[in-house]
Amino acid sequence: MTTAHYKYTKAEIDKIVKSMKIVIDTREKANEHVREYLAGKGVSFISRKLDTGDYSAVIPRNPELGIMRDIYLDACLERKNSIDEITGNLQKDTETAFENELRRSQGKPFVLVIEDAKGYEKILLGKYRSKYEPRALLGRLKAFEARYNFSIVYLDKKYMGNYIYHHFFYQVKEYLKNGVGIDFDTEGDAQDV
Repeated sequence: MTTAHYKYTKAEIDKIVKSMKIVIDTREKANEHVREYLAGKGVSFISRKLDTGDYSAVIPRNPELGIMRDIYLDACLERKNSIDEITGNLQKDTETAFENELRRSQGKPFVLVIEDAKGYEKILLGKYRSKYEPRALLGRLKAFEARYNFSIVYLDKKYMGNYIYHHFFYQVKEYLKNGVGIDFDTEGDAQDV
């Protein structure tokens, strides 16, 4: 199998990036603030079941630029609405589901965003409902970050829509700058990579 790459001009990249749509997992709830931000900025979004994370992005089909079908970005963002939600995910009865999601994300660009600008401080001071000791909670989260190669961002809820949009905007832009890869099998059929 050989690989070919499309190389786009800056103007073409700008056009494609502007057409990007944010993908919102169908199970994602209480995200009106994200949807309102995207709609207010004229950013298209669609609902679709995601295997990993709550948000991703898609480059829509554009035959004029050689994009013959939608390209779904292999990157995801998981949103937690508070420190209490993430500590709830780390309880013995729910931890396996959370860790399984992290396993599925391996090899993909992945970020966990907690909607609490003072979240890190709250962890250090033990200002959350869980009985987790602060040092144990911090250790657990940092161990997951190291083990599954992702980052945790603590962010004020009012910036979440902006963060999601720009996170994927630059993911898509870099993807396009580095060339959209197409594998050609021995039969000559093309497949996106």
